Amino acid sequence: ETEDERLVYESAMNWIHYDLNKRHCYLPELLQTVRLALLPAIYLMENVATEELITKQRKSKEIVEEAIRCKLKILQNDGVVTSLCARPRKTGHALFLLGGQTFMCDKLYLVDQKAKEIIPKADIPSPRKEFSACAIGCKVYITGGRGSENGVSKDVWVYDTLHEEWSKAAPMLVARFGHGSAELKHCLYVVGGHTAATGCLPASPSVSLKQVEQYDPVTNKWTMVAPLREGVSNAAVVSAKL
Repeated sequence: ETEDERLVYESAMNWIHYDLNKRHCYLPELLQTVRLALLPAIYLMENVATEELITKQRKSKEIVEEAIRCKLKILQNDGVVTSLCARPRKTGHALFLLGGQTFMCDKLYLVDQKAKEIIPKADIPSPRKEFSACAIGCKVYITGGRGSENGVSKDVWVYDTLHEEWSKAAPMLVARFGHGSAELKHCLYVVGGHTAATGCLPASPSVSLKQVEQYDPVTNKWTMVAPLREGVSNAAVVSAKL
């Protein structure tokens, strides 16, 4: 089960390349199992449409071209798209518990709703509190928070729920805690929060931040986007429309 079609596409291509001479003929059949129109637009155009194996096979090229047409209809909100390449998969969902406000914490738990159990998972590499967490596909991103001695962090840690391991992503542009985060069009947005106040005790928060940052998991880069009209902290942020 997956919500990230890049994993499906890359798995199919890895299988083909493992024995290219014998397996290249299966490429069109495999591409039809990938929800190509659900891939990020940039990834579809720059990685899939330019793949040499695909451009050399007429049938494979036609499949990708159809996916691009579907993607454009989706982006332009141009009617209902019924093609299989744009149909979301039926996936299972998981609930993770992590973090807190009073004490620094490095614990991560999975709530198994079928077994009615709470299962410990791999500890967060760097204990912290007042961070924000957001899921994109099969990965959980935790951003910022307060670390040792209440220092405010820019760090971003990523938990891969498939491989059950942590890795570090590019740090945010602004250190913050008490902020919100949400996913929109396969990108992560962090909103508001507090940062350390110059000349004050480390535990003293600054005024609420207006800054909003966008993170692209494909490029591993942060970008500052339009700020809020007023600073907020400990605010709820909901995906779909920010």
